[in-house]
This record gives sequence, structure tokens and C-alpha cells, in this order.
Amino acid sequence: MAKLNRIRIVLAEHDLNNKWLAEKLGKDQATISKWVTNTTQPSLEALIAIANALEVPVQELVRQEEFNQEK
Repeated sequence: MAKLNRIRIVLAEHDLNNKWLAEKLGKDQATISKWVTNTTQPSLEALIAIANALEVPVQELVRQEEFNQEK
């Protein structure tokens, strides 16, 4: 499975963790863990909420190189 998001990297860059994001979004930590490890991908709405919580553009959370390689 392609690693489509950079949530783990952006959390680390902001010195934050999964627990913080789970509390901020009102989500279960297991859900956040699945997103961070790229086991599952967040919905578009969740991705926007994550970007807002981290105060970054949505594009910063998406791995562009994965899409470019498929073309």
C-alpha cells in the first residue's frame, strides 16, 4: 500500500503526538494511529480537520511524489 499521507512527519515537525491530535479532533487514538501509519487513509473531511488542527495547508499532509510515480 502506498504511503499517501505525511501526518506522522508533520506531527513530529510540530513536536506533537497522536494523543494530542486525537483529543483535538475528538477521534479515537486507534483511528489516528491507523492514519499516521498509513494503514488507512483519512477522509477528505478528516484531512481538512487535521490540516486545520496543525495549522498547515492540506497539501502539506499529502505525499505528492506517490501520485507522480503512478503517472
